[in-house]
Amino acid sequence: MPRQPAPRRASSRRPTTTRASAAKPHGSPRRASTTQPGAGHSTPADDPLEELFARGLTDGLPVVVPTRERVRVMLDAVGRPPEELIGLVPPNFGRATVEKIAVNAVMAGCRPEYLPVVIAAVDAVCDERFDLHGVSATTNAPAPLVIINGPIRQRLDVNCGAGLFGPGWRANATIGRALRLVCVNLGGARPGVVSMSTMAHPGRYTYCIGEREEVSPWESLAVEHGFSPADDTVALLAADAPLTIYDQRSRTAPDLCATIAASMAVLEHHKMTHWGDTLLVLSPEHATIIAGDGWTKADVRRFLFERLQRPVRELVPGVNGGDGLPEHVLRKFADPQHDETLIPKFRAPEHIKIIVAGGSAGRFSAVVAGWTFSKGSNLVMRRIQ
Repeated sequence: MPRQPAPRRASSRRPTTTRASAAKPHGSPRRASTTQPGAGHSTPADDPLEELFARGLTDGLPVVVPTRERVRVMLDAVGRPPEELIGLVPPNFGRATVEKIAVNAVMAGCRPEYLPVVIAAVDAVCDERFDLHGVSATTNAPAPLVIINGPIRQRLDVNCGAGLFGPGWRANATIGRALRLVCVNLGGARPGVVSMSTMAHPGRYTYCIGEREEVSPWESLAVEHGFSPADDTVALLAADAPLTIYDQRSRTAPDLCATIAASMAVLEHHKMTHWGDTLLVLSPEHATIIAGDGWTKADVRRFLFERLQRPVRELVPGVNGGDGLPEHVLRKFADPQHDETLIPKFRAPEHIKIIVAGGSAGRFSAVVAGWTFSKGSNLVMRRIQ
């Protein structure tokens, strides 16, 4: 284990690399908001971990103190200039340099070999198509979901199987956590200050999975987006919590996909229409049933898209619930209360992203709603360098 710094020497006590501001939230005060747990408590002068808590630089859980030596070891794993700028992290547009990303990766508990994945993930969320500003500031609940493809999954022991969204794998837990810390410490997305989600969800601690490419009967998500099977990639989706889909009885693709459609119909709101990028995670057993009938991913998307269309008359506000189609849409129909024109749940079949992952046993799948209000957030992919 690395030798701990002497507790009374200022140069060792600093929880950063070369200066105290390296992990400081961009544009944030030194002390944490009093709305955060632990704020206002006395901080021992010789306890750098407690100082990190007091400064609002954690996610509420203990972190690894980012000493200079730990950050140096992390940086050595990528061989990139520490000052290289990866992106400006919304909404405060803090500078995400390789060094500052490394600081947050150390704090999250990452191994040095995870850093290239974290850097690629940061690059992706800084893409304007992801709309991290909206994702961080909305009162809705999304969190950046990291989806890893390619041989790097085996090298880093990324969990793609049993307990897919759960705990127990260091790579999944710390890569997702490092990205969250970057969003908070460099982007300023501090809960109750900038991040004003009404409910949020546990994925805001960490949200990282891998696609189980080896058992999939279809091309991977990365290959569908133009990468080769040998490429290591990350995909970033502004994602709600996963919704489990249970179906033990269906033995044909149409029957099983009808169950999936019924579950997807209630995403966000049962009258929500023209939705964007959303992730369907099929378990190996469910994928085998569907592919066994000769269905491709395109067939699944087309079935779901068509099945999830509803007539205007069912989407009028006040019918089976107060919400419904907005007024500017209803004005297009002479008699919306009786109009049979079909309105789709999704803007196009291509917005339904499909991967195969999860444990080998069990006919359970999941759907993860994206965040697509207005123009919304789009799935963004990057090659891991």
